[in-house]
Amino acid sequence: MIPVALTIAGSDCSAGAGIQADLKTFQHFHVHGLTAVTCVVSETADVVRAVHPVPVGIVIDQTSLLLDSFPVAAMKTGMLFSAAHVRALADLFESRTIPPLVIDPVMIASTGDPLIEEDAIRLYQERLLPLARVITPNLPEAEKLLGRPIPDGASMEPAARALADRFGCAVLLKGGHLENNDCLDLLVDGGETHRFVSPRIPVEGSHGTGCTLSAAVTAGLASGLPLPDAVSRAKDFLNRALRRSYRLPGSPGIHALDQGTRGNP
Repeated sequence: MIPVALTIAGSDCSAGAGIQADLKTFQHFHVHGLTAVTCVVSETADVVRAVHPVPVGIVIDQTSLLLDSFPVAAMKTGMLFSAAHVRALADLFESRTIPPLVIDPVMIASTGDPLIEEDAIRLYQERLLPLARVITPNLPEAEKLLGRPIPDGASMEPAARALADRFGCAVLLKGGHLENNDCLDLLVDGGETHRFVSPRIPVEGSHGTGCTLSAAVTAGLASGLPLPDAVSRAKDFLNRALRRSYRLPGSPGIHALDQGTRGNP
């Protein structure tokens, strides 16, 4: 039987991030993807021009309908945008038994534009993150959640452990924002720490790496992989997608990740 995964996230009209990236990633791993759209975003890799939130009631109706109608084996959240969306989803998840939940706490776009209302961060911390199997913050997002800087690679494990202890879940802390030749991602899961190191792959004008990685982790969990194996496979997939990125016709300076849409990486 084909596994089923659900993404609850924003729609990116340039198809590099959000539910579009998630669906392409799910398809690559032969996972049937479902979507509950939280926001419609006018964006490219260069600019976020407008965010239109989907009414909270519609987001909850999409999500509850899909959970009632399909054997969802894992799910992820991406861009939620508002405190009302975070609260309503937390209420829904707390009211039922849910599959493993991957939370990508989307707060800041690659362009630096904010992708969440400030008052939603507190509700993330109080209500949503404790429900996760794993959260996947990048360094700026982790700094926002912890309220302190993470200046270097040596600071990553204490930061990841602090997040794991605070929210009672596994933490995949992404170190791509550090200016090193290698990229370190660090998974803290219970008493174990797993380090994933790969050469930095510079790609001009791309976005959606965080969405792609968290979607690949979700696909792994939906397929029954243990979390460390799901993360390892997701990291390999993202690195291949970056290496095989391609320039979009008519869009100088913008590259798209190859999420398996042009054949197997």
